[in-house]
Amino acid sequence: MLRKERPETKIIVCEPEDAQLLGSGVEQKRNADGTPAAPHPSFKPHPMQGWTPDFIPKITGDAVAMKVVDRLLPIPGPEAIRCAKELAAKEGIFVGITSGATFAGALKVSSEAEKGANILCMLPDTGERYLSTPLFADVGTDMNEEELAISRSTPTAQMKA
Repeated sequence: MLRKERPETKIIVCEPEDAQLLGSGVEQKRNADGTPAAPHPSFKPHPMQGWTPDFIPKITGDAVAMKVVDRLLPIPGPEAIRCAKELAAKEGIFVGITSGATFAGALKVSSEAEKGANILCMLPDTGERYLSTPLFADVGTDMNEEELAISRSTPTAQMKA
């Protein structure tokens, strides 16, 4: 739809660097009804929950076959985690690893884009379901002194014991 309205639109698909199913060029084997017949041979475990299961979804395979994807961009797991943490710490955007990976891809694309280019990066995620994962393993459960000072600076939002 975007390309219909703006023909110059480029569709860039990111996938885990360690599990490049589309990037492998190996077609997904399917049953007659379109469901996966077997796991994709290029699948390997990766930290981006929600991205790249062990098969190529039919809609994704169809998009590749229709040649609507202009570029595949592999994203390293550590970069995805770093970007998710930075979005939370610097921008207050609380997302998971897949959104961190999407943002890492957008940063790469923007570093190569022409001046004035428009880049759309969707982060349809929330970080709360990742609190028990390695993404937030280094975040303490208690507030540190800096966080307590911030809390005390806002009288109407103080946490009372």
